Amino acid sequence: MYNFLPLLHVRTLFILALSILVFSGTVKSQDSLKRVKDSIQVIPDTLLFRIQTAQAAITEINAANKKGYGVSETKERLKVLASSIASVKRDFNTGKESAENRSLVSYKLILKDIQTELSSLSTRMMKGNADLQRMSQQVVELSSDSLLLINDQDAQKALYKPQLLQIKLRLQKVGEVTGRNLSQVGELLAKSSAMGIEVNDLQVALDEQLEKSGKIAANREVPYIWAAPWNFFDFSQLSLRLSDAFLGQGEILQYFLNSTWDTALMVLIFIAIFFVWVHRNFITAGRLSVKRKIGELKFDYLRAYPVMASTIVLLCVMPVFQPDAPSIYIELVQLVLVVVITIHLRKTLSNSALKTWFLMLAGFIFLIFSSSLISEAFLPRIFLLSIHLLFLLLGIKMYRSVKIPQFPKRFFKVAIAALVFMTGLAIILNIFGRISLAKVFGLAGVISLTQIISLAVFVQILIDALELQIKISSVKKGFFSRLNPDTLKSKFKKVLAVFSFIIWVMVLFNNLGMTSGITSLLNALLSKERTFGSIHFSLGNVLFFVVIIYISNKLQKHVPILFGEQRVSFDGASDHKGSKVALFRLIIIVIGLLLAFTASGLPMDKLTVVLGALGVGIGLGMQNIVNNFVSGIILIFEKPFRIGDYVELADKKGKVQDIGIRSSKLLTPQGSEVIIPNGDLLSGRLVNWTLSNDYLKSELLFKIGSSADMQQVQQIITSVIKESAHVVTNLQPEILVNNLAADSIELKILVWINNVYVEAAFKSDTLLRLMTAFQQAGIKLI
Repeated sequence: MYNFLPLLHVRTLFILALSILVFSGTVKSQDSLKRVKDSIQVIPDTLLFRIQTAQAAITEINAANKKGYGVSETKERLKVLASSIASVKRDFNTGKESAENRSLVSYKLILKDIQTELSSLSTRMMKGNADLQRMSQQVVELSSDSLLLINDQDAQKALYKPQLLQIKLRLQKVGEVTGRNLSQVGELLAKSSAMGIEVNDLQVALDEQLEKSGKIAANREVPYIWAAPWNFFDFSQLSLRLSDAFLGQGEILQYFLNSTWDTALMVLIFIAIFFVWVHRNFITAGRLSVKRKIGELKFDYLRAYPVMASTIVLLCVMPVFQPDAPSIYIELVQLVLVVVITIHLRKTLSNSALKTWFLMLAGFIFLIFSSSLISEAFLPRIFLLSIHLLFLLLGIKMYRSVKIPQFPKRFFKVAIAALVFMTGLAIILNIFGRISLAKVFGLAGVISLTQIISLAVFVQILIDALELQIKISSVKKGFFSRLNPDTLKSKFKKVLAVFSFIIWVMVLFNNLGMTSGITSLLNALLSKERTFGSIHFSLGNVLFFVVIIYISNKLQKHVPILFGEQRVSFDGASDHKGSKVALFRLIIIVIGLLLAFTASGLPMDKLTVVLGALGVGIGLGMQNIVNNFVSGIILIFEKPFRIGDYVELADKKGKVQDIGIRSSKLLTPQGSEVIIPNGDLLSGRLVNWTLSNDYLKSELLFKIGSSADMQQVQQIITSVIKESAHVVTNLQPEILVNNLAADSIELKILVWINNVYVEAAFKSDTLLRLMTAFQQAGIKLI
């Protein structure tokens, strides 16, 4: 992979020897390197310019050498990589015939990372080598320049003798340093090349062994269980098995932890933030003023000091940030997770559930630590078969009766079905001599069960944390106080269920050793270029396009949540909201479309053709759609009405329930929802009863007898109206005579009420009270 000239050191020595030769005394009398422009024939100004140029070049080379070329750091990294290669080589050669598939896959991943880093180091060193060679050549050229040689017989040069002498000394020093750096970089390049060849050889050997182990695992490795020898363990080989397993998996685990420490640190910071957030909310909830409003807090999965809860969250989210983790790492993380959950919930679970959990924990621990000890003997295989049978029966029982409220029923059924299938398959494989596959499938099935239970606890912890935050926000009138708690928890639970399912699938594939294969298959499938006519695309581009459009659509639908989503009704209690919701929807849709077209990889010339075709479609039959869309944009910025306003358009009256990009919704007093295109709202005569305020001048009509005392009638009307809570107090009612007849007087009363939505209730209440007052006063209504 890495090819370098073997004469690199010879070239370096040649450059140094040439520099010394040039600066020897013999050069004064005879110049062996004649140049086109001889320095003796130049004018003094040229000599001065050449001295300045040489000093600047030497300064630049010195600065580059002082900056260094990462020689010491590269040496250290090469030592670490050499140690990793040696460990892989030792472990691979030690257990070459008996190495498990998962160990071989882990070795392959380690070698892939080493190869990538070697390539990066080699590229950087090659660049440094090129720079050093260029500087060495520059030193040689300056050293062989006759203009810079000291000549006491030349009067002009005699004047610049100190400068020329300084240049000579500086060139000697810079030549030595440059040559030394060039030699070191060359050695590192050669070492990197040798390591690259060794890595390539190991990768080839690993590929061969992987193919061989796959064939061995598919075929019968050991005798059928009824033909197996009766001895329990070969104790002479027990220590060797333990040593090989510990060293091999230990090296894999150590390398993985060293190479992913930054990711682990990022996750730890995230979990620390979660811990502080929950703890502060518990402190706030414990204050007397807050406690009176929200009452006592009782969470089964959350404590005031959420150390265990934070640890569970940390261990559950780790697989997302470390998808290439070796299986031994996943197994240990899962083991620690199960132990932490046992400690955390030991007082919450019932006695029967706790006994079942401990039994499952014991079987899980045995499967993890016995993977390298189970041999072809009859008794160990029977013991392994018993453990698998126990989990098989447990899975069947859970499939029939157990329900986990944190997850949809289908998700839990799939997880239990995976457990039943894989443990059943492990039993069959064990019986028929496929012991390696039996261990892999059995352990993967058990981990799928413990993982699903752990994720259920993880989801409940986050739901409890959200519920705590909602209660605190309701007291402080924070952001969450504007949201519907039940709707928010329901949507949050769905998101967590999808996230948990992704984690479960990742862990399952990792334990089956299928992660790298599936990743390679998906990369090949999604990145392969395909042709449709003159358009070139890939399935990955199409997938990104669909996903971005889907996410954009979901986001724009749920934008009202950010502004305190509430149902619009005619109770008069809903707030007036501006067109921010529609504006944010428009922004999300536009950004989503731009990102989707960018991700699709469609060339701009093809996009122009599509837009041209779209323009033709608009001209033929999409005028109304475009008109409504543009009208929606105008409504967003013009703001003739808001959500919650009471408007009237033609024969439709109602409360604005939603402002969309193409159409808007009105809620009528009868309870129906009317969808009106935005073009009609913009072009029609729209009456907004609540744009500036909710006041409304209401009109009451009734007739009284002509013999009634009008002064008394006015006093009764004024008194009754002032008693109403819906009247604007600083605006006096107007009592007008609307019509006269022989035996009756028709009166019109104009009253300002403070809410347009209570007009009907105000009229009914006021007329009833007027009728009662007139009857008591003996005034006849007609």
